[in-house]
Amino acid sequence: MNTLTCGFIGLGLIGGSIAKAIKSHIPSSRLIAYDINTDSLELAYKEQVIDQICPAIDASFGGCDYLFLCAPVSHNDENLLTLKPYLSPDTILTDVGSVKTGIHRHIEALNLQSQFIGGHPMAGSERFGYQNSYASLLENAYYILTPSDTVPQEKVTAYQTLTASIGAIPLVLTCEEHDYVTAAISHLPHVIAASLVNLIKSSDSKEGIMKMIAAGGFKDITRIASSSPAMWQQICLTNTENISALLKTYIQYLTVLSSYLDRKDKDALYLLFDTARTYRDSFTNSSNGPIKAEYVLTVDIADKPGAIATLAVLLAKHQVSIKNIGINHNRELAEGALRIEFYDKNAAEAAVNILTEHNYRIHRR
Repeated sequence: MNTLTCGFIGLGLIGGSIAKAIKSHIPSSRLIAYDINTDSLELAYKEQVIDQICPAIDASFGGCDYLFLCAPVSHNDENLLTLKPYLSPDTILTDVGSVKTGIHRHIEALNLQSQFIGGHPMAGSERFGYQNSYASLLENAYYILTPSDTVPQEKVTAYQTLTASIGAIPLVLTCEEHDYVTAAISHLPHVIAASLVNLIKSSDSKEGIMKMIAAGGFKDITRIASSSPAMWQQICLTNTENISALLKTYIQYLTVLSSYLDRKDKDALYLLFDTARTYRDSFTNSSNGPIKAEYVLTVDIADKPGAIATLAVLLAKHQVSIKNIGINHNRELAEGALRIEFYDKNAAEAAVNILTEHNYRIHRR
C-alpha cells in the first residue's frame, strides 16, 4: 500500500490541526510543510507532526497526494503560480478558505480545475497559529468540499474518505452553493451583529447606560462582533454579491416587522416569534457550524467574600481551565449570577459534574 503524502503551504491553526489529525489517524502518512514562520515548522517537526521542513515552495511538493493551501487567502494566487510547475497531475489541490467562488475562478485561469477540490473545515478558535492547533479541532465538524466540475469522482470520494477518517463530516457542495449558504448562516449574522453593536454605541446616553446593562443577553447574541475586523472585511469583499442579496432580503423582513409594530398587529407578532422559536428549536445541538461554539455555564452563587475564588480553586484542583468568568448583572435572558466560559465541551462537561457534586446549582446554555 502506498504511503499517503500530504503537503501544507501554511501551517497555522487550521493547517496545523489538519496535519495533526492526519498524523494521529494515519501514523504512516508522510507530511511536508512550508510556512514563512520557521518557528512553527521547527515545532511541528520536533513534535513529529511533519516529516520534512521545506525552506521554499519547490519541487519537494511534486509528489504529494494532497496539497493543502492553508496560508492567508491573499497569498493563494501567488502560491499557486509558484506551485504550478512542480505539480504532479495526480496531486489533489485543496484550500481551507471560507469563500470559494474566487479561488475556483483562479484555478480555472491556471487550468488546474481537473485537480482542485475546494475545502472548508467549519471549525476554528479565537486563538491562532500552529502553537494553538490540535488534532481534535475538526472532530464532528462539517468539512465542506467544493470539487471542480472536471475532477474525477473517485478523487472526490477519496477526499471524502480522508476527511471522514480524521473525524470530520464531509459535505459536497458546488462553490456557488457553498458561498450562498455560508453567506446566510455565517457572513450575514456577523454583519448584523456588528450593526447591532454599532447601533447601541451610537444610541447610548453619555452615561453609557446601554453599555452597562448589555453585559447579559445582548453581549451573548452579538459575541461574533468581536471577530477579526480584517478577516470579515475580506470576507465581505469576496462574497459581496451573496451577502448583499441576503441583506436586502433581511431589510425587507425588517420593514414588514416594522409595519407589524406600527399597527400593533398582535397575531402577526406572535406568529413571527413562535415560528422563529419552533424552527430554531429544531436545530441540532452540535457545534459543527461556521460560527464558533461557546461553552458557557451560569451558576447560582452566594454574594459573600471568597465565593468565586472557592469555585475557581475547585475547578483548578480538577485540572479544568476557565476561559472567562464574571458576574452576570443582567439576567433577563439567562439564569445564574456567575457566568463561566470554558475552552471546549469536555471542560464544560467536567465542570458540570464537579460543581453538581459540590451542590452548586447549574444553568446550562
